[in-house]
Amino acid sequence: MTTSLLPPDFADWLRLREPADAAARSAELLDAARRRLPADRPLVVHDLGSGTGSMARWLAPRLPGPQRWVLHERDADLLARAAAGKLVAADGSPVTVLTRGSDITRLGAADLADAHLITASALLDMLTADEIERIVAACAGHPALFAISVLGRVRFTPADPLDAEFEAAFNAHQRRTAGGRALLGPDAVDATVAAFGRRGVPVRVRPSPWRLGPEQAALIAEWLVGWVGAAVEERPDLSGVAGAYRERRLAEVADGRLRVVLHHADLLAG
Repeated sequence: MTTSLLPPDFADWLRLREPADAAARSAELLDAARRRLPADRPLVVHDLGSGTGSMARWLAPRLPGPQRWVLHERDADLLARAAAGKLVAADGSPVTVLTRGSDITRLGAADLADAHLITASALLDMLTADEIERIVAACAGHPALFAISVLGRVRFTPADPLDAEFEAAFNAHQRRTAGGRALLGPDAVDATVAAFGRRGVPVRVRPSPWRLGPEQAALIAEWLVGWVGAAVEERPDLSGVAGAYRERRLAEVADGRLRVVLHHADLLAG
């Protein structure tokens, strides 16, 4: 029996967001990463904080030739879900998957030494400055594609007078200190670019926004409830208006009237 380190509904959240992540990731950076990969041998890809394997499900079918994916994730339940799926390369070549119960913040260069490509998705904003330094050091010498990092900007249509206040409170929550860890939240992309730059590694950054409308109503509703809840956790003084704001927005979701652009960035280093 495995013991999960995450709430029981976290895998459901990953499943719900997977199509939006897939649609948002930068095609330009994908093309650039493909050009850097060897064509004369099976590809080895290490995926950091792999969750249920969504990055592998998105990327493996877009890369040619045999591949070996190494999924690093410390939650055993998520790793088991990731290992259960079958992947095939763009040209039909086989893809093998290995799982490692890793604390990615403790990985060193030796753990990633055989990688032709290192990937991660929706990871950087959950890290501290020291953790990003260690991950960047471990990735040095390999192309690294980090996708879907939160930038702290949300745009609603229609707008609401309280949008900016909840956005600011949520971003402060993303930058909170939790368990002694000072999270970077929306500052993580700049911190990662700077960490690679100190090692002389060039980085390309491209936008990867979620663009959500009536077709993604379930995702908007789930995200909105969590977004408002985190804002109130950071600023309890918002609790007096949060309920009405949330219900007003959820009614717009149910009516198919609410559209959300949630800004992220992808980066390619190496």
